[in-house]
Amino acid sequence: MTVPASFRAFRIHSEGGHRAGLESVALDDLSPGEVVIRAAYSSVNYKDALAGTGSGKILRRFPLVGGIDVAGHVLASTDPRFKEGDAVLCTGSGLSETRDGGYSEVVRLPAEWTIPLPAGLSLREAMILGTAGFTAGLSLLRMEMNGQVPAMGPVVVTGATGGVGSLALDILTRAGYEAHAISGKAGHADFLRKLGATEVFPRDTLDSATRPLENARWAGAIDNVGDPALAALTRVIQPYGNIASCGLAGSPGLSTTVMPFIIRGVSLLGIASAGTARGQREQVWERLSGPWKPAHLDAICTREAALDQLPDVFPAMLAGRSFGRTVVRI
Repeated sequence: MTVPASFRAFRIHSEGGHRAGLESVALDDLSPGEVVIRAAYSSVNYKDALAGTGSGKILRRFPLVGGIDVAGHVLASTDPRFKEGDAVLCTGSGLSETRDGGYSEVVRLPAEWTIPLPAGLSLREAMILGTAGFTAGLSLLRMEMNGQVPAMGPVVVTGATGGVGSLALDILTRAGYEAHAISGKAGHADFLRKLGATEVFPRDTLDSATRPLENARWAGAIDNVGDPALAALTRVIQPYGNIASCGLAGSPGLSTTVMPFIIRGVSLLGIASAGTARGQREQVWERLSGPWKPAHLDAICTREAALDQLPDVFPAMLAGRSFGRTVVRI
C-alpha cells in the first residue's frame, strides 16, 4: 500500500482565534512516528468536542489534527513489530493533545502506543469502544486490582447514558457484576436496562447524601460526573468498596471528608486513561475483546458520522443532547 501524497484531515488552529475544519495535508505535516496507518474509524469523545469547538484547552500546541482515537491498517512502519496491512488501534496517548490525532485519512503514530487489533474485535467495534470503552475497562481493572469482586454487591455507574457510562454498564454485566445506573435522562431508562442495569435511578438520587457517612448502598462505583455526585458516592459505598473516578461532566471539585476512607476503608481510584502504561493498556484490550466484550455495541453506537459532519456533532455533545457513542467513518 502506498502513502498518498495528500489526504483529508480535520485540523484545529488557534492563530487569529479558534478555527477548525477539513484540510488537505501531507504526511510531512503530521507529527513524527514509526507507524503510518490508513485510518478506517475514529470516535467522538467529550474531549474531542471541547477541542473541536475551542470550548476547552485540550490541545497543547497548534495546529493539530483532532481525534483522540483511531483504528486502521498499517501502510508503512519502521518498527519491526508492525508490518504493512496489520490492523491496529490507538487511543489517548497524546493524540489531539501534543500530537496529531485520528481525524485524518492517514495517521502517523508512535509504535509504543500502537496496539495490534485484538482478535475478537473489528476496527469499527474497537472505535465504538475507543477511549470511552478503554476508560470503562480500565476502571474495572483498577477496581479488581484493589479487591473488587462481584460477590461484594452491586456497582453503580453515574452519567450512565454517556459513552463511558453506557459501556461500563455492559462491561460490568459481562464481568459478572450487578450494575446499577444513575442518569438525568429518564427517557433512556429502557436503554440502560437493555445494557444490563438492574436498577435505574434519577440524577437527584445522591442529593440527600450530605452527612459524612450515610447508609452504605453500593459495593462500588464508576463515576463520570465529579462533584457533587462523587462526593456523595464516598458517603454511600460499602466497606472496602472502590470508586473509580474517570470524569468531570459536573464539576472538577470534590467536597467530602476523610471519614469514608478511614472508617469504611473506601478507596478512591483515579483513572487516567490517556497515559496508561502499555502493559496495563494491553490487559484492558485483552479483556475488552474477550470476557468483557460488551454484548450491545451496535445499540451503544447511536450515531455514525463522516469527517465533514464533525462540526455538527460536537455542539450536541457539549450541550448534553447526545447519548451512547458516535463513531467517525473515515
